[in-house]
Amino acid sequence: MFDWAKIAVASAVSIVGIGIGVAFSSTATLDPQSVASPDFIDRAAPNPELCVNYGASAMVMDARLFVTLSPFKVYVSQPKMTPGCVMRTNNWSILEQRKLINGDRVRECKQKMNTFGFTGALESSPQINCIYQNDSAQNLFLNQLGGTAAPPAAGSEQF
Repeated sequence: MFDWAKIAVASAVSIVGIGIGVAFSSTATLDPQSVASPDFIDRAAPNPELCVNYGASAMVMDARLFVTLSPFKVYVSQPKMTPGCVMRTNNWSILEQRKLINGDRVRECKQKMNTFGFTGALESSPQINCIYQNDSAQNLFLNQLGGTAAPPAAGSEQF
């Protein structure tokens, strides 16, 4: 009734598959130096439940740019990365109800067709900014045609 050879091969394949799965999962690092998944970013966001339900968790980068004109050069400071949250436009009322933004800021931000983003917990002096969505930003890790990442543009430097 049973073909013991087929059962043995199926069992061996299953065991090898489980072993490979364990090996891959044990090499994933979830320390603060490595952001391994969107779930890690969601958990690190200020007010994570509110952020996920009414907006999107984000990585916020603060950096300063220095531009000299003679000679023309651009300098960038070391960026500071902090967890943050971007609110969906239809959920701004949450920030208004908590008296974190007022009608003037809402009108000004809405006039520019922007949204609000914040860092820090809403209960303890968050830093709230009117932020602009840049639709021209591209994820160069993904190829729109479904293959690997697109090659860098000609003449671009690689580090």
